[in-house]
Amino acid sequence: MPAVPTIFHLDMDAFFVSVEELFDPSLKGQAVVVGGKAHERGVVSAASYAARKFGVHSAMPLRTAYKLCPQAVFVEGHPDRYRDYSQRVRTILHNFTPLVEMASIDEAYLDMTGTERLLGPPLQSADALHQAIQKATALNCSIGIATSRLVAKVSSDQAKPNGILWIYPGMEARFLAPLPVRKIPGVGKVTEKNLHAIGICKVGDLAALEEAELGRRFGKWGLALAGKARGHDAGGWFDEAIGESADAKSISHEHTFSADTADLEVIESTLTRLSEMVARRLREQGVHVRTVQIKLRNRAFETITRARTLDRPTQLDIEISRTARELFRENWQAGTQVRLLGVQLSHFTREEGQLGLLDNAQDERWRQAMAAADHMRDRFGIDAIGLAGGMRGGFRERTHEAIIPGRPKPNNKK
Repeated sequence: MPAVPTIFHLDMDAFFVSVEELFDPSLKGQAVVVGGKAHERGVVSAASYAARKFGVHSAMPLRTAYKLCPQAVFVEGHPDRYRDYSQRVRTILHNFTPLVEMASIDEAYLDMTGTERLLGPPLQSADALHQAIQKATALNCSIGIATSRLVAKVSSDQAKPNGILWIYPGMEARFLAPLPVRKIPGVGKVTEKNLHAIGICKVGDLAALEEAELGRRFGKWGLALAGKARGHDAGGWFDEAIGESADAKSISHEHTFSADTADLEVIESTLTRLSEMVARRLREQGVHVRTVQIKLRNRAFETITRARTLDRPTQLDIEISRTARELFRENWQAGTQVRLLGVQLSHFTREEGQLGLLDNAQDERWRQAMAAADHMRDRFGIDAIGLAGGMRGGFRERTHEAIIPGRPKPNNKK
């Protein structure tokens, strides 16, 4: 008889804010907003529990957050610190099980099935993990335990802050039934509104509806909803087994200008800077990219994306930057003011493209140069060194860009 699955969902409590408090204890207990200055165009990356009482939440415009909570302390954030603490957490997780899936920089799924003989029953091993995280990082976390990733994620949210909640096998549907449908990962505002329109407000209402009816109204997503309402890992983020594929599906960085600009030198310099940032993350993951895509939003909020498949895979800043700038020139009308730029990489491989002897020697020199540059950035920060073409594109890395690439992160309530 197969073992009953034991899945943990670990979620760091107010992660960005908590890391900031480690370096500045005066922030503790205050309303803190991480993401940028109050007057900037950016969005809130994280808010302390004190700030949330005023209605401040992640993805909200910073200016709106200031109107709701003008007394808040606005912090630009330190993505390198967040990545460092995320890696510390990840190391601890792998001491408990090799089957770990980092869903984002501050949350992870662990398959703990079969670990009882070594680590004890679920509550005991969860408590040990909870204490190990606190001891190593001085940060708090919440842990949900269930037979599926979906229920484990929902239960960790219910356990916040700094708690552990185990949904006993067989109790999944009963646990979910009284919760709002928005609690189901993947159900956003639009789906919630559509469900409310047909009288479905609670997860239990959804579970009671016939699958055929959900399929008729919402297609394949409706059938997945039926499974989710009963506590199953149905579609979406849950197609692969935990630990089966830790590789990112895409890597991207975006920048919103403080003031719209049509200055070609500034624009291309910014594209170079964004290319450096994504290329560095490529090298950290040991992969090469096949497809480069740019995102361009103009002053009228019109957004276009354009992509190009490279002749051979690469992980070099200069090749990614060259492609991004070419795509921009081909799709920008001179004088059009730009509000936002983004560079995204996708279709990864562990293999390099075939090179000629001269190309190979040149590439090797670039690889050595990039390795030295990455070492300098690790020691002295992201701005320590860069391509000359990116000098006028200097801007700080947005905190929300610190999210680990790959699957999207639904219902981002920390």
